Formats: sequence, C-alpha cells, structure tokens
Amino acid sequence: MAVDYTVIVVYLAGMLAMGWWGMRRARSKSDFLVAGRRLGPAMYSGTMAAIVLGGASTIGGVGLGYQYGLSGAWMVFTIGLGLLALSVFFSARIARLKVYTVSEMLDLRYGGRAGVISGVVMWAYTLMLAVTSTIAYATIFDVLFDMNRTVAIILGGSIVVAYSTLGGMWSITLTDMVQFVVKTIGVLLLLLPIAVVKAGGFSEMKAKLPTEYFDPLGIGGETIFTYVLIYTFGMLIGQDIWQRVFTARSDRTARWGGTVAGTYCLAYALAGAVIGTAARVLYPRLGSPDDAFATIVKDELPVGVRGLVLAAALAAVMSTSSGALIACATVANNDIWSRLRGKATSGDHDEVQGNRVFILIMGLGVIGTAITLNNVVEALTVAYNLLVGGLLVPILGGLLWKRGTVQGALAAVTVGSLAVIGLMAGYGILANEPVYYGLLASLAAYAVVSLVTKPTDATVLATWRERLAGHAAPEPTSEAIPASH
Repeated sequence: MAVDYTVIVVYLAGMLAMGWWGMRRARSKSDFLVAGRRLGPAMYSGTMAAIVLGGASTIGGVGLGYQYGLSGAWMVFTIGLGLLALSVFFSARIARLKVYTVSEMLDLRYGGRAGVISGVVMWAYTLMLAVTSTIAYATIFDVLFDMNRTVAIILGGSIVVAYSTLGGMWSITLTDMVQFVVKTIGVLLLLLPIAVVKAGGFSEMKAKLPTEYFDPLGIGGETIFTYVLIYTFGMLIGQDIWQRVFTARSDRTARWGGTVAGTYCLAYALAGAVIGTAARVLYPRLGSPDDAFATIVKDELPVGVRGLVLAAALAAVMSTSSGALIACATVANNDIWSRLRGKATSGDHDEVQGNRVFILIMGLGVIGTAITLNNVVEALTVAYNLLVGGLLVPILGGLLWKRGTVQGALAAVTVGSLAVIGLMAGYGILANEPVYYGLLASLAAYAVVSLVTKPTDATVLATWRERLAGHAAPEPTSEAIPASH
C-alpha cells in the first residue's frame, strides 16, 4: 500500500498548496466568494461537475447500482437533469443578477424582508450538506489507513477548512478542477472498465444476475419521482449551486458550461450503476451496499491505480464539502449576521476577512457536528426536504410570476418549512409524504397570499428587470484593492 499512500499524501498536499495559491488571488469580496465572476467555460464546467458529484454520488451511486442494478443510476441521473434544467432555463438570468446569495435575489425581487427567514432555511440546508460530506471522510480513510472515525473526520475536514479559509472560492475552484480531473480518470477511465472486465463482461453479468438488474425502471416509479422532486428541483435553488453560477464570466458561460457539466453527470450516473452491478457479481453477499465501492477498489485494482481511485473518491467528497462550506459561511455572514447586526461593513477588502472568519467558524462547527452525528441519510433528507419544501416555490415563483409578493414569499417559506417539519414528525424522516405535501402547502400559501396582497411595487419590479437584463453596477476589481497578505 506504500505507493497508494504516497498518491493520497501527494494529493492532499496539493490541495493545501492550491489553497495557499488561491489566497494570493482572493483580494476582494467578489474574488473570495465568487472567484471574481471570471471563470471561463472549461473551468466553470469542471468545477460545477465537481461540486454536484460528491460522496453520495460516487460511493452512494455505486451502492445503489449494487442494490438495484442499472436503475441505481437514477439518483445521480436526476442531479444531472437538475443541473441541465438550471443551466438551460435559469442560469443566464441568475448570473446577470450579480448577487452573492439566494436570499439577496429574493430581497431584490420582492423588495426586501424575505432575506433573514429564507437565509436561515438555506443555512440549515448548506450546514447539513457540509456535515454529511464531512462524515464520508471516515469511510474513505478507514479503507486507506484503518483510521478511527473521529480522527478521519478531523483530518479530512481540517484540510477542506484550511484551503477554503485561505483562498475562498478561488482556492475551491482550483482544487475542484484538480478533483474533477482525478475523478474522471479514477472512476470513468480506470475503475469502470476494470470492474466490468473483472466481472466477466456484460454477458457474464447478465447471466449471473436477475433480469430486474438490467431494467431501467427497476428501482421503482415512486422512488424515481421522489429523486426528481428532491434532487432535480434541489439543483435549481441550492446556495451551493447558485454560488457556482455566480462565478461564470458571462451568461453564455453559465448556460453552456453548465450544460456540459450536466451531461457529464448523466455519464457519471451510468458509470456508478455499472460499477455497482459488477460489484454485485464479484461480491454477492456484502454487509451493506455502500461497502461496494471500497471493496471493489481494495480487492480488484492494482497498486497505484487503487490509490488514484481512492483519491478520486476523496476528491468527490472534498469538492461537495468545500462548496457546501463556503455556501454555509456566505449565508451565515451575508444573510443572517449582517442583517441581524444591521450594520454594513466598511469596505470590500474588510469583507474578505469577515467571510474568512465565518468559513473558519462554520468549518469547526461542521467538523464537530459530523463527529457527533450518526445517521447521514436522515440528516441529508431533512436538509433537502427543508430546501425544496420551504424555498422552491418563492424562488421559482419570483423568477417566473410577476404577481408574486413579499408576503406570499414569506408565507411560502414559513408554511412550507413548518409543514415539512410537522409531516416528518408524523410520517417519519425518510417518508416521501413530507416533501410532497409540504411543497403543495408552500405553493398554495404563495399563490393565495400573493393574490390577496398588494402587488409588488413597480419601482422594485423595474429594478429587478434591469438586473435580469444585466444592468448591474460594476463591482470593485481585485487590482484596485491591496492584497490581504
């Protein structure tokens, strides 16, 4: 394993080096939070694919393939569909707004007062997303070094917190590009063909497994529908995703770069399902489907290649974890703390330090929560149920329906969130009903309250339309601000 260990250590050291280099570029708030809004198509596509394809998509996607066969691709497939929908229909308008958070967009569209409540809901979602990604380090480091769970979480989490705190979005962008390349080579170009060959090829896999393993809908229609509702719609409104859209150099970059990333996700989904199906042939009696990835990597891959594929799994977890962490800190600082304090910062440069402190604080909180939390699936389900049930309607309503009002938006967030929480208490956290009925309650509240309240002020709507058209005030450039170091 010495060669494999060397590959992993070099990879982790490279992540920290990228963080240090990114710090030299993060000279303004725009640089630190959205990479100066300067990413071109290639870098934008790679980093967007990296953030949406995390540990759940890699380890979990292979696990679903092990359990259900090719239809196990549906979870990651719906993530790709959501990214495609966001890129084609909404990303250009989102990029032109020149904001930093989803709550800022809601305030701009509705004329204020929607930010704090929506910010709290979005903060809870991004926090739990970061926590669940951080917990996944325990699985990978256990395979690598037979490491204690708590030590693994602290080690992996500390590296992500370090490079994210140093350089913000610039560091995360640079590391995500490396992670995207490592993931592509490790999973698509190495693990996929090796797994299929080791399993005897597709003909042998079909001969040894039941026919339902090759049924595209074998996982069940209701499960697919729930995946669409949670993951496809979740991709449209998550702060972690929107913050990447804000990094695009132009609306054209956001549209076409995101379309390429979404298409990549579809291929990644199918690859994970095929790897899991091959693992089922090789290891028909694993204790847990989620062990399939680590087992096939550990037992079937040659030295060196094994280290690279495990680095790919680590890359998948780190990219999602760092993206969720900076989103969580951005929401906490810009949407909650600054509003509660009611005081603007003295300058763009000062805000770099403020956001850096918030990433460090949120990162320590994420690591601590990850150590104490056990049920990852329940935590992630709560996060996505709150996100979709509470925020989907007011966000898409604001983009698509000019009659929506701030009172309607607040009612939708409040009613949807409370309905989801109450229904999870009644039906159980993992039930499908909470997000179904919570979303319907949010939609009803938004429509009814918007129609019975005074329409949004014409001046607010005029400002909103100007921003959608791309007529935003220019931001301070990094060249005009002294380096923070």
